[in-house]
Amino acid sequence: MVVVANRLPVDQVTEPDGTTRYQRSPGGLVTALEPFVAGRGGAWVGWSGAAGDAPEPFESGGMHLVPVPLSEEEVDRYYEGFSNASLWPLYHDVVEKPEYHRTWWDTYVQVNKRFADRAAEVAAEGAIVWVHDYQLQLVPAMLRQRRPDLTIGFFLHIPFPPYELFTQLPWRSAIIEGLLGADLIGFQQPAGATNFVNLARRLHDLPTKGSTVSYDGRTVTAKAFPISIDVTAFDELASSPEVLARAAEIREELGQPEKIVLGVDRLDYTKGIAVRLEAFQELLEDGVIEAPATTFVQVATPSRERVEHYVTMRETIEQQVGHINGLYGSIAGSAVRYFNQSMPREELAAMYRAADVMLVTPYRDGMNLVAKEYVAARGDLGGVLVLSEFAGAAAELKQALLVNPHDIDGVKKQLVRALRMDPAEGAKRMRAMRRHVAKHDLDHWASSFFESLQAQV
Repeated sequence: MVVVANRLPVDQVTEPDGTTRYQRSPGGLVTALEPFVAGRGGAWVGWSGAAGDAPEPFESGGMHLVPVPLSEEEVDRYYEGFSNASLWPLYHDVVEKPEYHRTWWDTYVQVNKRFADRAAEVAAEGAIVWVHDYQLQLVPAMLRQRRPDLTIGFFLHIPFPPYELFTQLPWRSAIIEGLLGADLIGFQQPAGATNFVNLARRLHDLPTKGSTVSYDGRTVTAKAFPISIDVTAFDELASSPEVLARAAEIREELGQPEKIVLGVDRLDYTKGIAVRLEAFQELLEDGVIEAPATTFVQVATPSRERVEHYVTMRETIEQQVGHINGLYGSIAGSAVRYFNQSMPREELAAMYRAADVMLVTPYRDGMNLVAKEYVAARGDLGGVLVLSEFAGAAAELKQALLVNPHDIDGVKKQLVRALRMDPAEGAKRMRAMRRHVAKHDLDHWASSFFESLQAQV
């Protein structure tokens, strides 16, 4: 078993005495895949996160870790350039205009080759290789060319666009060919799998049947495997005495508001943070709610701070928050509490427990695990989830109050409904959502993909 992902599952930590060590990275992917890789004496191929020479392969957590080096220029062109300024906006419904530069593409090809070479070197005869995400879409075909004995899976963690959008990409055929190197291609939603099969048929004139494509004497399957979280672990964390005490403290620190509305996101233009601020401001203007009796807390984790779109967006949101607080804040407290910082899981769990309403309004999201975390955290059956219908999670969390983030009036209406919801109705909705996420957890996602991949052999 070999996992190939943009990042290794560990972060380098420098101790006060100058020595360095590696510690396990936070995040769902590592949690989900570590048991599969470690339990099979497997390897993980990825970038260490630092530009320059890569360390030698090493053992960690029962896995053989194989670092891939990236120069400063490669980080700039392959990662921040092609991956995050070309593919990311294109795959998220062109919320921002993608940029297409030939030098970025050339570097993307070069880096994908390096990942494929490392995986080919480390994989045993007949091994299973699982490649992850949009940064490495050329790896499956490159790897198959080098090692036809391997079983290759690929999983895309973000949405996959329809023909009309995808065909903007100058290198559209090469990306499809890259993915066709896999035996099984996993998507968050059935629409992603359908879009892929459609592109393979129309761009390459390949025979397709249902969810399969016939290519190069093989059958390639495209299927949906919605990703999830470690529900049991998150539920236990959110129910711990420390987190419950901290949740009470948070309400105290906010001045004991009647209602707390919470947003938690990476600072990204796809997340619709400005939408919820606008809806909140209009409700204050309309006199439907009052601050600080109703307080909005927005956590925006810093992200891609060297990409221009992100810098501009951060400034715009900070101005929006300042404007709302200037108009509606008082000595008693602010209308909006804004945090542009990363927060530990314990603090987020406490915030989920403290919040009466969770507002998740992306314009487009592959899944959105924050919505699932909020549900997993609410063992008390409290809280109401307001969720964009364009988040992958909306297909599963059917008892959330769904909104179209492009419709401000609709967002306002559902937010008011959430704030005024009868606790019995709220508990009924939360119970149903908790039942679903408990059954379809992180282990279910990884196991179902892995079993489907083995069935391809």
